[in-house]
Amino acid sequence: MIIGIPKEIKANEYRVAAVPSAVREIVRHGHAVYVESGAGTGSGFEDGEYRAAGAVVSDQETVWDRADLIYKVKEILPPEYRFMRPGRILMTYIHSNAHPEETDVLLSSKVSALAYEDVPDEAGRFPMLRPMSELAGRGGFLAAAHFAQSVHGGPGILLANVAGVPRPLITILGCGNVGRGAAEMAAALGNEVRILDINMNAMREAEKSLPGHVSFLLSNRDNLEKCLRESDVFLNAILWPKERRDHIVYREDLKMMKKGALIVDVACDDGGAVETCRSTTHDDPVYFEEGILHYCVDNIPSAFSRTASVTLSGATLPYLLKLADLGFEKAIREDPLLRRGMTCWNGHLTLKETALKQNRPWTDPEELVKNW
Repeated sequence: MIIGIPKEIKANEYRVAAVPSAVREIVRHGHAVYVESGAGTGSGFEDGEYRAAGAVVSDQETVWDRADLIYKVKEILPPEYRFMRPGRILMTYIHSNAHPEETDVLLSSKVSALAYEDVPDEAGRFPMLRPMSELAGRGGFLAAAHFAQSVHGGPGILLANVAGVPRPLITILGCGNVGRGAAEMAAALGNEVRILDINMNAMREAEKSLPGHVSFLLSNRDNLEKCLRESDVFLNAILWPKERRDHIVYREDLKMMKKGALIVDVACDDGGAVETCRSTTHDDPVYFEEGILHYCVDNIPSAFSRTASVTLSGATLPYLLKLADLGFEKAIREDPLLRRGMTCWNGHLTLKETALKQNRPWTDPEELVKNW
């Protein structure tokens, strides 16, 4: 199979799907790899390294034209729609439920698509999403530490434990991979950290690996209000279902927060768990609502592109090799977990969440594969 690794074109996206060591492994499995010139530059990997790993380095048109399977980081953007064609395999973060136009193109072009974010493991976790979630959580805290500085419009607080100064309080909403990543970073600098969640089992599990100055609270209204009043940073680390119209933190709640407090929304759901949050970019990352500074960048891992590319490549490579070695249909048919990550096939939408949100016909993948 020919694997194509294009250069990402989304603004401020510096990651690459496969680092040179991953390319070497793909080639070792007997596949050809075409890498677009400059694809790895944003992560510190030069074209020569890819050539040395066995890849053909070429221009955009050649990579897209030759490849059977496109191995990417971000969703397909409008300039890339023209490259979609029947029989093409796409493996990337797709987020089809958030991009109706992209879904139109994937279905009309009859590509076969696998979404990183929808493939679970045996324990129900999402191994191709986890490394980026942890990195986003850590990066979200680092962003708070940056914008808490007075030179960046913040209150002039060092988010660390300093003798003679009250220990800053960081509250994290959600005890998943994002929340734990943020808690690790915040706790390592000596901050008081509180984690709010409704899942006691998740909190007990996190408690085993986090230090003693991280406390865990059941996420109810009383505990939420206490944390909002007392926190220097409130970090949202939970995804909010797109169909919900309620919130956890409402605009009115911001009025109880202390002057100089920050909200960091790593989930970046517009009007999601935090009503006043809207997605921002690295070019224009912050804004004020009700006097509270908000940081809601929707692509935090790209700021740490080399680290992100290495960890993402390592997490996705086993799945890429399965698709390439077996072929899309055989791999999907034989692996029920991989099947859950299939977004579409030959014009059929197989991801139920997207079908429900966008009011589209849904094809049950379990029934579909019976005819393969």
